[in-house]
Amino acid sequence: MINHPDVKNATKHNILTSGLVSTYPFISSSIFDKNGIYIGKNSYNNSLIFLDRYDTSKYKNANMCVFGTSGAGKSFYTKLNILRYRMLGISQYIIDPEREYTNLCNELDGTLLKLGPNSNSYINIFDIRKESIESGEKGYLASKIIKLIGFFNLVFGEMNEEEKALIESKLINTYKKKGINFNDNSLYKNKKIFKNSKDMPLLEDFYKELGEDKLTQKFKIKLIPFVEGSLNFFNKYTNVKLNNKLIIADVYELGEENLKYGMFICMELFWDKIKEKREEKKAIYLDEIWRLIGITSNKTVASFVYKIFKTIRKYGGSAVAVTQDISDLFSLDEGNFGKSILNNSSIKTFFALEEENIKILKKYTNISEKEEIDIKSLKRGECLIFVGENHILAEIKSFPFEERIINEKRRKQL
Repeated sequence: MINHPDVKNATKHNILTSGLVSTYPFISSSIFDKNGIYIGKNSYNNSLIFLDRYDTSKYKNANMCVFGTSGAGKSFYTKLNILRYRMLGISQYIIDPEREYTNLCNELDGTLLKLGPNSNSYINIFDIRKESIESGEKGYLASKIIKLIGFFNLVFGEMNEEEKALIESKLINTYKKKGINFNDNSLYKNKKIFKNSKDMPLLEDFYKELGEDKLTQKFKIKLIPFVEGSLNFFNKYTNVKLNNKLIIADVYELGEENLKYGMFICMELFWDKIKEKREEKKAIYLDEIWRLIGITSNKTVASFVYKIFKTIRKYGGSAVAVTQDISDLFSLDEGNFGKSILNNSSIKTFFALEEENIKILKKYTNISEKEEIDIKSLKRGECLIFVGENHILAEIKSFPFEERIINEKRRKQL
């Protein structure tokens, strides 16, 4: 047990810093962005986490994915982000298929947009908005038709190229009867005032157009519920003014089968809002995003969602994907759309997940074996955050007034 001087001199050698670091087992990354919002604390070293996802000097984009099983804390975390960015005056648009954000909307003086049979709020799917293309660009009608093809793919089922061409010709005729064509000037009244919703066609106009041709009669039949039946609230002129910096789109009443229609309509509306002012920070939250890019959707709609995640950065925006159904997220086109959205999100937040979902996640991310174990054993309110190359085990923290706002609905139910 003696370190003999001769042995010491004979065996000593320099050690590299990489080897030295390995002797400290509690080393952990930290995130402390100067203008960031408070997220919580690092579970390894108790350092505070402040994250500014809009910091373009550090992150390639402001997009975020939030994955977690029911009850793991992902909804609380999402609401916490909305609340804190609301206090910073950032415009935020939320698609809410589970009616989880209504109380938050009321507490923060937001605008609640409800779509459903018991609502008086309407959005005309045929609206062409001035902000739908940027100043200096052209192609209002062409841009709108592409989006409508995606919507009717949801309604009619996956269409082949011949059917898409037929639908496009009927859409062109429908707008033509309202004096709107591929000349952008046709969207203006007296060459100065941009036409409003009541100058646009309704779903009913398209429905009649389809009925005039034997080749499109089968599509007309599928539109009966939207025009004459239980979904006729889709056949209305837009009657809401959306000038609030916090807008919640509640599509809960649409039911399981029809949620995707409402989500698509609201997503298109919010995307136009995102493009209004490049210099302003803004965010769009897509809760239960699997409905738009999973097997129940189609490639046209999924491509539109992917476009949002890929290009929102140049509009000063952030796209946030929230879901508990990871298997459904990667179910369309061999998982390519889910993978693309994951890869186009600089920030990934994983709450507790079931083992089956962890296996799917491992296929598309670089989580380690230890992180697999961590995700499986996370407690409520704990998460694994990937920010660039940093992987941090975090405990989400909130203040009493924030918990009061977020949990108000739950207390009322109790």
